[in-house]
Amino acid sequence: MRLDIRYLTRFRYAEAVSESQNELRACPATDHRQAVVHYHVLTEPASRVASYHDYWGTRVDTFGVRDLHDRLEVVATATVETQEPVRPQQAVPRAALRDAWFHDAHLEFLQPSAHVRWSDQVAATAQAVGAGVGDDVVALAQAVHDHVASDFEYRSGVTWVGVDVDEVHATGGGVCQDFAHLSIALLRELGVPTRYVSGYLFTADDATGADVHDDEVEVETHAWIEVAIPGWGWFALDPTNGQHVTERHVTIGRGRDYGDVAPLRGVFVGDQRHELDVSVSMRRLALAPLGDQTAGRSSQQQ
Repeated sequence: MRLDIRYLTRFRYAEAVSESQNELRACPATDHRQAVVHYHVLTEPASRVASYHDYWGTRVDTFGVRDLHDRLEVVATATVETQEPVRPQQAVPRAALRDAWFHDAHLEFLQPSAHVRWSDQVAATAQAVGAGVGDDVVALAQAVHDHVASDFEYRSGVTWVGVDVDEVHATGGGVCQDFAHLSIALLRELGVPTRYVSGYLFTADDATGADVHDDEVEVETHAWIEVAIPGWGWFALDPTNGQHVTERHVTIGRGRDYGDVAPLRGVFVGDQRHELDVSVSMRRLALAPLGDQTAGRSSQQQ
């Protein structure tokens, strides 16, 4: 599937600010199931954009504005081709998780992290889910995914960035980021390396993940998980809507949790009061990226 993506962030400041320094993570990854055809960043006010790949392999675009400005607009457009991911077909014994090389290679995805710390209650839930699964890592990952998808409710506006996994577990609801963090905690408790994936899903409803008839849709940043299967690779699951990851999922970045892949973060000098607007458009089967690239602004071309 070919998808065009247009990501827009617009800040409006109460008073003019200066020395704005920013990091943007909006470029789709190129990996075994997707490839970037085009990527372009525009900023207003104009700025020079530099790029690098962070520790986790995510492309980061950096830019700064030193002069006084009362607004900042960032537009990232991309075209990406995706395909259905391959899924593990054979059982893998859980003893393989204890292999010394495998454990050490995935240590960062086994330990608690800034947004994934869990209590005895979460640990007890993980052990209860794991007790009902046979000797198969793939089945264990699927069981945790199914548990979160079926026992927790999608509720927009009841959580916030940085909410504790324990609170998500206690309240029984949240958004995609919370479903991902809780799934990661449960699987890490069971000794299964699991990482957070940030990106987009071509759907009108994150809660169901259903496809749409239209070829263009407004979306929000989405999150899912990837589970390390010994001797096989990373198994991608979307616990928010109970699906395996499909060609309609577009990966931007991976990390231990949301903190490693936040789309845009930065600092500035001046009054902290501001308004923020974020929008993301996705279009499939398109021949050209969304957005006007002739606005005379600075750009970074891949």
